Amino acid sequence: MPPPAELGGSQISSLLEALPGIASVLRSPVADALVKAIRAAAGIGEFSPEDAEELVRYAVRRGLIGPEEGDRVLADTQEPLTAKRKATRGAKPKSAPKKSPKKKSHR
Repeated sequence: MPPPAELGGSQISSLLEALPGIASVLRSPVADALVKAIRAAAGIGEFSPEDAEELVRYAVRRGLIGPEEGDRVLADTQEPLTAKRKATRGAKPKSAPKKSPKKKSHR
């Protein structure tokens, strides 16, 4: 069996244009986790424990951090991320305070 053909840059661009939505299927989980981290840091998105695990696994695979440091980072962040996630799920929007009906004065 011959090895699979590699796609060049222009071929990939053509493929992405021809098949809308394929980019989201082909997108790396690491890229998704990075985007979520950036949005969360800006205060406009959520960052989950799964995203943290994905980034730590990536950093360990690439030799950016050691496995022990990765385990420490995950241990340090697991509880705060889980607690924050539960708090945002359980949060209900506050309703406007009810106005008490005005009493009519009898003169």
